[in-house]
Amino acid sequence: MFNKFNFLFVTLFGIGKISKIPGSIASLITVVLLFFLFHVLNISPDVILTIIVIIFFLALYSVNIFIKNLENKDPKEIVIDEFIGQSIPLCLYEMAHQGEKEGGEILTFYFIMFILFRIFDITKPYPVNYYDKNFKNSFGVIMDDVVAGLYVVAVLVLYMVVTS
Repeated sequence: MFNKFNFLFVTLFGIGKISKIPGSIASLITVVLLFFLFHVLNISPDVILTIIVIIFFLALYSVNIFIKNLENKDPKEIVIDEFIGQSIPLCLYEMAHQGEKEGGEILTFYFIMFILFRIFDITKPYPVNYYDKNFKNSFGVIMDDVVAGLYVVAVLVLYMVVTS
């Protein structure tokens, strides 16, 4: 029973088992889910960020269990890391822009954050690749996506500073 729940958790309810681009699909579903939580249900970014932090720590444990007997320590079916990494810029954007925003602006920034995250996650610029190459455990699996998410935040902050 635990193994089944753990599998569902690390694969985002089986999304990771999709044969083509499971990481991109998981990231896109994360964007849609968080948009719904923030802008339809009006849940506070603070609440969502707290949940993401809890998921981060659960994922450290769960991914270690999932990969324990695998030769490949970062299998593509693990997509909880994409959920965490993609959530970081979305949550921080919402925290920084609380209050009224135009719908078009929100959708534009969500789209940009999705594309940037996928670029950084796939190309793995330093230090994203550092975690990917040097930690063959759950920490490495998750931290490369966390750093990719932080790269997105850095690009958006730079953009906002330059355009202000």
